[in-house]
This record gives sequence, structure tokens and C-alpha cells, in this order.
Amino acid sequence: MRIFRPFSSLFGFMSHDIAIDLGTANTLVMVKGRGIVIDEPSVVAIDRNSKKILAIGAEAKRMVGRTPASIVAIRPLRDGVISDFEVTEKMLSYFIRAVHDRGLLAQPRVVVGIPSGVTEVEKRAVHDAALSAGARACYLIEEPMAAAIGAGLPVIEAAGCMIVDIGGGTTEVAVISLGGMVVSTSIRVAGDEMDQDIIGYARQVHNLLIGERTAEEIKKIAGSAAPLEPEEMVELRGRDLSTGLPKSVEVSTVEIRDALAGSIGAIIEAVRSTIEITPPELVADLMAHGIALAGGGAVLRGLDRRLSQETRFPVYVAEDPLLCVVRGAGEVLEEQALLSKVESQLASRRNGR
Repeated sequence: MRIFRPFSSLFGFMSHDIAIDLGTANTLVMVKGRGIVIDEPSVVAIDRNSKKILAIGAEAKRMVGRTPASIVAIRPLRDGVISDFEVTEKMLSYFIRAVHDRGLLAQPRVVVGIPSGVTEVEKRAVHDAALSAGARACYLIEEPMAAAIGAGLPVIEAAGCMIVDIGGGTTEVAVISLGGMVVSTSIRVAGDEMDQDIIGYARQVHNLLIGERTAEEIKKIAGSAAPLEPEEMVELRGRDLSTGLPKSVEVSTVEIRDALAGSIGAIIEAVRSTIEITPPELVADLMAHGIALAGGGAVLRGLDRRLSQETRFPVYVAEDPLLCVVRGAGEVLEEQALLSKVESQLASRRNGR
């Protein structure tokens, strides 16, 4: 599906096409012929009174939890979908302008990765935001397909391949063959939910209040899905809920793993349930080729090993897993035949619902 802006084709020759991984946690932008040029947090800082945008991306993320009452740092995407259309549009516009040096005359074609489980209303919101941000044409590609292409999986061949894309807001699981998704599962349990698990654990077990940034750092440093050798200790710093004073406690990687057990279990169940509804012929292909992990959650230590133990399939982490979606969307821009195939499959899935 695509939408064209009136008269925009007049300026198309002046634009470099853009691929965008519009993620809950981070937005990545790839420009045709230049590679990945933006990798910024999906965070926007706004003045409450004037509604003026003060910062976008990394600068805005540094403000999270540290702003005065008149400034709010928000994430306009939640659970993989747009929760604030106006702010998302401004964020997209900022990123599109940032990668073009021709100002208002630049009107690129844009491919945007979207979760496979989003509604038609949510898809329309992404379309409209990209078009309003200056794109002359907007194409949507489902994130599992983009991640599979970016991970180098043989998506066009008559053989099954499986991708598990664990982002910030959603985990996408899909079995792909002949350029289309045969079966797929999308759950709103991913990196953000893991952060909340750690926040909840600190509150319940240690009576300690920590912020989202601290939880994310602890997840990266001490998070795991399987036993580590050796296990480690890490310091949690926050505010004591009883006294209101600063407090720090030492916790082990075992404790953090226990805190993450619910989210990890949900991801494992999503993979298993997807395998259960996969046609037998494709299951045989998966046994031979394995399951690829992509997205930021793929780097959680021991997750590939744990998934392999639980599913009895070979599991591996794709090369540069955080870049798979944007890289795949960029490859689609390069190949018109692949873009047409992706559009056709997306339309078929939409009409079949």
C-alpha cells in the first residue's frame, strides 16, 4: 500500500530514499547510498506551556526523569505503535530533514517498519505521519519480514525460515517462505516490559524506587535468560520508599534473571505457539536452518541458549541484531521486485483478516 503527495514527483529526483525502523525505544534511519545515518532514542522533550519541542533523540532521553515541571520528556510510541500522532509526526519530520541537505524540496520515498499485529488505524497513523513529515510516498513493511531480510534469511526461497524480533515494545515471531509470512505472532512483551520487571522487583523485594533508565542499564549489564558462568553482582541505586532517602543495594544476576522470568517466559511461549501452527514441511526446514534472533532483546545474555533448550531448535543471534529491521527495509528500497512482493503480501494479509 502506498500514498503519493500531490506534485511531489517533481522533487523526487532531488531526494535520497529513506528506510526507517520506527521503534518504541530507538528510531533508526538508513539513506539509500549512504547507509545508516541516524540511530536515536524515540524520545521527545516538550515544553508543557508552549507545546514547543525542545529536544529530540539522545538529548531528549538524557532529560528523562530530570526535567522541571514545565518540561516533559515523552516517548510518542508505546508497545510498537503510535500513541501521540502529532509528536511522532514532528519526530519523523525532524529525522527526515536531518538526513537531507536540500530542505523543503527533498521529498523522499520512505519505507517504514511496522509490527505485524498493528491495526488498520495504527497503520494509517504511521502512513499519515510519514507523509505529513515530507515523504512523497510511504510504504509499510512488517518488521518480522524486514528483520528477516536484514538478517540475510532466504525469504524468497521455497523453504521456511524463522525470525524472532525482540524490540522495545513488541516481540515479533514469524515463519517466512516464498516472500511472505506463513504464520506470525506479535506480543506486546519486549524490552520495555523487562525494564518494568526490574522496577517492580526493586520495589517489591528491596523497597527501592528506581527509574526506567536505571532499569534499562541494569538489564543490559546484569540481565540474562540462562545461568551465567560465573554469576555477577551489580549495584542498584534509587530512593528508599520508606524514608525517601537515597539507597543502594547489591543484587546478583540470578535475582535479575528471576525478575525477568515472566517476560522471558512469554517470549518463549510465543515462539513455541508459532512453531505449533507451522506446517510440518516448514518445521523440517526450521530444524535444518535454525531460528534467527533480531532486535535489541536478542543481545540479552543466554537468550539464544534458553530458547534452544525450550524449543529443541538451533537458535542463533543475527549479525548486528539491532540493525536488522532498518537494513531489511533499506534492501527493499533497492529492489523494486521485492518491494512489490512485500506490498502484495501485506495487502493479502490485510484483506484476509
